[in-house]
Amino acid sequence: MGNPSRGRLVLNHSTHIPGLIPLLERLLQQEGIQTITPGVIGAVRAHSPKLRLKISVPIRGGFKVLARQGKTVQEVFILTNLSQEVLESAIATVLAK
Repeated sequence: MGNPSRGRLVLNHSTHIPGLIPLLERLLQQEGIQTITPGVIGAVRAHSPKLRLKISVPIRGGFKVLARQGKTVQEVFILTNLSQEVLESAIATVLAK
């Protein structure tokens, strides 16, 4: 098996927003993130030119995050013991790379 301190990425769906999976793999390198699971893809009316991740709501054991690019949105579930502020900082760091 891999490094036990590193989280895991669950790939249940066959389609993802372009560029999302490499971004989530970099996010897994952050300490305190156990599991990331991309979820349902949907369409939205507003246009987001660049890939963005925004924390939506807390869930049991972590947070639901919305990944947006273009007119597409995808739910991402992150199981972590990090606070919302620390997770937002980790997401900002990964997006800046």
